[in-house]
Amino acid sequence: MAISSRLNLNRNIVVIGASGHAKVVIDIIEQQGCHSIVGLIDTFKGPGTTLMGYHVIGREDCLPGLLAAGEITGGIIAIGHNWLRHQVVQRIRERTSGFPFVSAIHPSARIAREVLLGQGVAIMAGVSINPGTRIGDFCFLNTNASVDHDSILGEFSCLQPNAATGGNVRLGAFSAISMGANIIHNVTIGSHTVVGAGSTVLSDLPDSVVAYGTPCRAIRERKPEDNYY
Repeated sequence: MAISSRLNLNRNIVVIGASGHAKVVIDIIEQQGCHSIVGLIDTFKGPGTTLMGYHVIGREDCLPGLLAAGEITGGIIAIGHNWLRHQVVQRIRERTSGFPFVSAIHPSARIAREVLLGQGVAIMAGVSINPGTRIGDFCFLNTNASVDHDSILGEFSCLQPNAATGGNVRLGAFSAISMGANIIHNVTIGSHTVVGAGSTVLSDLPDSVVAYGTPCRAIRERKPEDNYY
């Protein structure tokens, strides 16, 4: 969706996830002041578990009832791992067709004209996104990440803190650029690929690899569900 319509004002929502990544998303939502958090949804933490003053109120299977009763108008996925975030979205869509996923965008983020943001994105403090860029559904850009002009980030991909891309970069779906990594202009990175912290990417990378170093090279293959933190 276009940047001009990225927010629905004054709506009650849930944050789906109750760990470290959720803390950052909660802080963004509070600073935006556009949504009210009813509570947290988490499959592995029981009701009453508290995070930043908010309680876990149930698991994913309670979402249809909350939505039907008018207690919430949507929610945001606050899970850092790309593949796990995807799995949660799939389960919610199976239970609740058309569930409204909202985005969280920190007030300090700098988002240029002609930027398109998908649904369910999380844009954190100090992020810079330059003109002509497209950010896919359920991506997140962590603190001080930077995306230069005319780049494309595929769905469920992410940039970790202080990661940066040049212009015309293509990042495949589910891929992750780790802390402090840099990608030069006109590079394409495949889907399900992880670039290690502090790497410098000077040439294209294929799908489904772990790559790191300066210059960055593919080191081994990986599966979508593999951990990369």
